Amino acid sequence: MPIDEVWPELPYDAWRETYATLHLWSQVVGKVALALAPPLNHCWGSALHVTARGLSTRLLPYGARTFTLAFDFIDHALVIDCTDGQTRRVPLEPRSVADFHRALMTALREMGLAVRIWPVSVEMPMPVRLDEDTSHCSYEPAWAHRFWRILVLIEREFARWRCGYVGKSSPVNFFWGSFDLAVTRFSGRRAPSREGPAFERDAYSHEVISHGFWPGSAPLLEPAFYAYAVPPPDGLATAPVEPREAYFHPSLGEFILPYEAVRKASSPEAALRAFLQSTWHQAATLGHWNLAELERH
Repeated sequence: MPIDEVWPELPYDAWRETYATLHLWSQVVGKVALALAPPLNHCWGSALHVTARGLSTRLLPYGARTFTLAFDFIDHALVIDCTDGQTRRVPLEPRSVADFHRALMTALREMGLAVRIWPVSVEMPMPVRLDEDTSHCSYEPAWAHRFWRILVLIEREFARWRCGYVGKSSPVNFFWGSFDLAVTRFSGRRAPSREGPAFERDAYSHEVISHGFWPGSAPLLEPAFYAYAVPPPDGLATAPVEPREAYFHPSLGEFILPYEAVRKASSPEAALRAFLQSTWHQAATLGHWNLAELERH
């Protein structure tokens, strides 16, 4: 199979309307998870996870019952599955965020799973009311399906790379606030206290080196992989990393590897692993992490 069929292109401008709508839909789903999931450290409890059909919440407790919310990007529906056998499907089709919010809340209420959320988007330059927004209403199934296919490929590589670390590491999480897939390693040491929202203080309570993928947002309007350290060690911005297309983005404070460079590499998997390993090793070495104890040998 040609490489461009395995790692398909994802041009930002071509799918940005579907992307913007899907991002907001995911925030509605994520906020339901946030309201019900046990508050697992570093915001992991409410994160979504890549599945064989799309993206899903963890099991969400509701009284004596439990349910999941799952985006199905094959049949294009949001599927609500409950342990009492009830199932509902909210079609994924061109519809406003407000309409999606209303359809989901109605379905949950009819299943006896009524939940209240704070209906305002987060981690966006201009927050919107999720229960009132009618300006975002695009959904092209082919682009949503392609995005999910790419997440499947990346999740597999992130999960494989995670196996080389015996310290504390996150699952491969999809964060609906920032709409990115991420995996994070921890040194075991506390990080300096920081200002900002409670979720950021929780996420960065300890030293981390994080890697991820997101489909683009200002100031970088293209899909890309990223790597950063908190706190950033001295000298990291000028440290040499691989592959040659990777670079340090000053305003983001992160290493960036364009998705297009990975997609077009002779071995996309090898190019991605080189980025993960080289950025990790530079950040961990400069940050004086105990590599002898934390890496699998």
